[in-house]
Amino acid sequence: MDIAYVTVTCAAVLANAGIAAADFAKAPFVLANSAAVGVPPAWLPPLALLKAAGAAGLLLGLLGLRPLGIAAGIGLVLFYVGALVFHVRARVFATIGFPGLFLALAAGALALAVTR
Repeated sequence: MDIAYVTVTCAAVLANAGIAAADFAKAPFVLANSAAVGVPPAWLPPLALLKAAGAAGLLLGLLGLRPLGIAAGIGLVLFYVGALVFHVRARVFATIGFPGLFLALAAGALALAVTR
């Protein structure tokens, strides 16, 4: 197994699982950032579920279910493109690096899964 694929995918899994947990816990930084970009608090549990599902799908892809890992990567890339759109639309640039980092991890995991 390619070390880059494993490393980037594990980083994406951990990052998404961590932020999903923070979303489920309604951590203060999550609530503040969500409010700043116009995401209602009621959206947090479904968004957290999507992040957790993406993390689980990437992990299962790493463990041998390649099509599921690719689908999860596509889903996470689309999710974080949407997050960037919300940041730009709300003109909230102070925290735009976070969805940008998550997008980079998801895109990297996806690209490495597709090319292996």
